[in-house]
Amino acid sequence: MITTTELAQVLFVTPLQPSDELSPAQIRSAVDERLCACGGDPSWCAAYVAQEAGDHPETYAPRMRWALAAVAGAYEPVAA
Repeated sequence: MITTTELAQVLFVTPLQPSDELSPAQIRSAVDERLCACGGDPSWCAAYVAQEAGDHPETYAPRMRWALAAVAGAYEPVAA
C-alpha cells in the first residue's frame, strides 16, 4: 500500500502545476502514469524530490504542500 506521502512525492515529479485546475481523476491518472514510468517504485520519486529540495528549497515547500493537498483530495474515500 502506498502512503499519502509517497503519492505526493510521485505527484511532485509530474509536470502538473499547482496553477492547473485539475480534477481528482487527472491527478490520479498523472500519479499512475509516473508510477508506471518508475517501474512502480515510489522511492525513485522520493530521491528526485530530495534532490529538488536541495537544489530549489524556495519552491520545494509550496509544491510539496500542494502535492500533499492534491493527493489527499484525489484519493479520499467517497462517502456512501
